[in-house]
Amino acid sequence: MSRIGSNPVLITKGVEVKIDGQGVSVKGPRGELKHVLPGGISITSDGKQVVFNRRDDGDSQKALHGLSRSLVSNMISGVSQGFSKSLDLVGTGYRVQAQGKNLALYVGFTHQVIIEPLGKNALSAEGQTRLVVSGPDKETVGRQAAEIRRIRPPNAYTGKGIRFAGEQVKLKPGKSAAKGTAA
Repeated sequence: MSRIGSNPVLITKGVEVKIDGQGVSVKGPRGELKHVLPGGISITSDGKQVVFNRRDDGDSQKALHGLSRSLVSNMISGVSQGFSKSLDLVGTGYRVQAQGKNLALYVGFTHQVIIEPLGKNALSAEGQTRLVVSGPDKETVGRQAAEIRRIRPPNAYTGKGIRFAGEQVKLKPGKSAAKGTAA
């Protein structure tokens, strides 16, 4: 039995789960999300919890069992609480500005980079060097944060760039460190 897939998912207060064959829709205060389960995975709900079952004990079915349970669990927590990722801009003159729903990044290019929200995501600026991506869908929040980081990834020698909040960037030694100490 899959350790993750066999655990039931509790439905939080204010969240409604509808099951239509292989389709699952979850509606809550932060929006509505839909997902289609893979073949061989069945889902049942009694209004308080959601239970997943698999057709057989094959390796692929075991993997899909746990994956399906995790995806629906993330959907339930996403429509009730939401997900967010914070990014920091590190560098001289690097800053972020809110422009309505969009964000303008100034990260060392000759022009500003405009970021538009992806799907149901919301973008916000906290101060001049921190931006937050938030939304009900964990996948789109993570994808948008990764796309923003890809605009100017941290430099391996100076550490300048866009990085996730709390990310440690290991700096490489420069040319002078490779020569050793000069006498």
